[in-house]
Order: sequence, then structure tokens, then C-alpha cells
Amino acid sequence: MTYESALLALADPTRRQVFEHLRNGPRAVGEIAAEMPVSRPAVSQHLKVLKDAGLVLDQAEGTRRVYSIDPNGLGALRSWLDQFWDTALEAFKAAVENPPGQTSLPATPAKGAPDELISTAVPAAPRERRPRSQARTRQRRRRPRI
Repeated sequence: MTYESALLALADPTRRQVFEHLRNGPRAVGEIAAEMPVSRPAVSQHLKVLKDAGLVLDQAEGTRRVYSIDPNGLGALRSWLDQFWDTALEAFKAAVENPPGQTSLPATPAKGAPDELISTAVPAAPRERRPRSQARTRQRRRRPRI
């Protein structure tokens, strides 16, 4: 299980809602479907995707399947998210420990850190401004999004 598969599985709002129903403990498909505006087969399909992503476990109890959250699947997702928290804490520590006007930043941002986290840890170089006529031409060329 990788964090990519977990994020993809949780990207669907209905699937995320199915996953959140398991937060309070193991539940059967029928119990989850009774509290949602989707059919029981749809809930089963969402649970299959969550299971394939490593986020839920299933166990047979008689004629029904009971699903629960897999702590190992959440662990992989959490460790991926923690790397961003570590980067943010390092940047905060550097900002607090250094007097104003002095810049001391973490050596390297976490591997795979998004640009917005990197930009908070590393000051951006000043941008060159285009002549005003080029900026206006560029604005006119933009097409409205549909």
C-alpha cells in the first residue's frame, strides 16, 4: 500500500464518507448503506476500492462481511503526511531562533514536498517585471475557462 493509492481512493467524496462511517468501529455493508444516499451495491464497490488501497480490512461473519479501518494503511498515509509537518516545524524553528533580518533555513526540504511548503522555507528570488505592454497582451490572450 502506498500513499498514492490511499489518496486516490479517498479523493471520491462518497468513498470518503463510507470510510468515515468506519471511524467508530467495524460495520457491515448494510449498516453503512442504511445511513447513506447510495445503494448497498455501491457501498460494496466503494469498500472494495478502499480495501484494494489498503485502507480497510474485511472479515466474514456468517453471511455478511464486516469492514474496519486498517491501521497499517493509515500508517503509510500518515508517515507521508508527517514529512510535510517536519518541514514546516523546521522552518518555524529557524524563524523563531534567528534574529530578525537573519536567514537560516533547513538544509533541504522533505523529499516530495509540495511547492507551497518549499516556498515558505526558501525565499523566492526577485522576479523581473515585464514591460507593461507585454503584460496586457498576455492578459488579452487568456481564454475564459468553460
